Amino acid sequence: MDDDEDFLEAAQALLEGDGVTVAGVAHSSAEAVQRARALRPDVVLIDIRLGRESGFEAARRLAGNGHSAALIMISTHAGEDYAELIAESPATGFLPKEELSAASIRRILGTD
Repeated sequence: MDDDEDFLEAAQALLEGDGVTVAGVAHSSAEAVQRARALRPDVVLIDIRLGRESGFEAARRLAGNGHSAALIMISTHAGEDYAELIAESPATGFLPKEELSAASIRRILGTD
């Protein structure tokens, strides 16, 4: 989930090139909750800053709606900038956008 259409397209192409099936994309937390309910993904990538929305609030909404997907927070900012918020969130981990790859996701999930 990201509010930047260019990033969503690039991320989808990158991950699919790495052999990851991208079930769907969302531009807002409401859209993410709806799509996660319908698509039941294994992993949801959530941008920390979603324009006027908080990625942390989106993560709480997803976790609170009984979704079993692993939630990974992403950002162009350093994880240290948000370390406390990430630790308090239902997220499995954090991934800088510039390090996005299937291998990085597997590393966070402990499946590498």
